[in-house]
Amino acid sequence: MTLVGKSSESSTEEIPNVHKLNSKAGLASLLLTVLELIRQLMEAQVIRRMDEQLLSDSQLDQAAESLQKLEEQVLHLCKIFEIEPEDLNVDLGELGTLLPAPGTYYPGEPSQKPSILELLDRLLNIGIVLHGEVDLGLANLNLIHAKLRLVLTSKPI
Repeated sequence: MTLVGKSSESSTEEIPNVHKLNSKAGLASLLLTVLELIRQLMEAQVIRRMDEQLLSDSQLDQAAESLQKLEEQVLHLCKIFEIEPEDLNVDLGELGTLLPAPGTYYPGEPSQKPSILELLDRLLNIGIVLHGEVDLGLANLNLIHAKLRLVLTSKPI
């Protein structure tokens, strides 16, 4: 049930290839790309839970229906903003592509050249803790100090 993706080719450019995003659509291209990334991440988590038999038949049906409706909405918004759905996949140069090519990724199975989505899916599956500090200020004055600790996982804590 993968919506978008292209096989990536080696690029000698140092800057990610984002020229395919429709410049007329402006922020809509970026937002739809992020939405599609999140949709595919949720789809991968549903597949993982289905494979581990953690979902009842009714939960699986509800998840499948919701994912299908979300995919239809993404396609509908692509039409409105005149964006080709395959253009939502951004080539990030040496980092690879944002999304895997259709039919090339199944959650839990390794691939030779993983996309960013695949890496995020793996991180969510095992869990990760991010810790950091941010100072915001101006004119050499620290005005805001934030300490952050974030736990990202697909498993209940």
